[in-house]
This record gives sequence, C-alpha cells and structure tokens, in this order.
Amino acid sequence: MPRTSVLARVTQVAAEEGDRALLAHVSESSVASSELVLRVADGEDVVLPEALLRLVFAAAHDLAKGEAILAIPVETWLTPNETARLLGLSRPFVARLLDEGEIPARRLPDSNHRQVRLSDVLEFQARRERRAEGNRRIMELAEEANLPY
Repeated sequence: MPRTSVLARVTQVAAEEGDRALLAHVSESSVASSELVLRVADGEDVVLPEALLRLVFAAAHDLAKGEAILAIPVETWLTPNETARLLGLSRPFVARLLDEGEIPARRLPDSNHRQVRLSDVLEFQARRERRAEGNRRIMELAEEANLPY
C-alpha cells in the first residue's frame, strides 16, 4: 500500500484579512507576561503551558504578516521527494546530498528507501542560509573595497 505524503496531511492555517490587526496585537505582547486560558467543553478553564503559548505567539506573528503557517512535528520522517519539495530542490540533488551525508538519512529495513527527519532538513536549510549570507557579505565587502572577485 503506498504511503500518503506527510506534507499532504499537515495542517495549514492562514488568517482572514480582518483578523490580522488582532494577531499583530497578540504577537507584540510579551510571552513572559501573558497567560493563555482555554475553556474546554465542560466549561473548565485550563491554563495552557508556556511551550504552547510560545507557539501561539510565533504563529500570531507570522499570520499577522499574512503568511500561512504549517503545523508539523519536527520529528516527522520525510521521504527524499518530500524533502526536495520542502527545500525547493530537485529530488536527484537531494539524493546526492543524502549520499554525501550533508543531510542525515536512515534506510528502511530490508529496503533501499530512505527517510529524513524534518529537524535535520531544517538544520541543513539553516546552514545553507548562513553560508549564503556569509557569501553575500563577502561580496558586499569586496564591492565596497573595489576588489575583484
């Protein structure tokens, strides 16, 4: 039986235009001085933990800017194809990154198929962005000093 794509099952949330001002107000508040209370079905009020409060504030920040968010656990296992889609790269290029160990992967038992942890994909992307920023900064400095590059 074929596996359903993990990315097809994630929850995507986008804010309505009318909610963006409220979300901006929430995201400008301090997590440390805030409390989030959820009234459950039986009428009981439950104070949500700080970890969930931080998630709500982070989501409010992005939603206020008009950006949609995805809710997916970072310990989710992805296929190389899903990894490629998430990074905006080709599947063969991602396969090469996996072969070279740039992105850690595990092989499924008795199979040549591989899986990649989302947290490893996010770490790879962060390294890639830092490297690109460093290269941009070097280029800027070279231009400012009128050096050939």
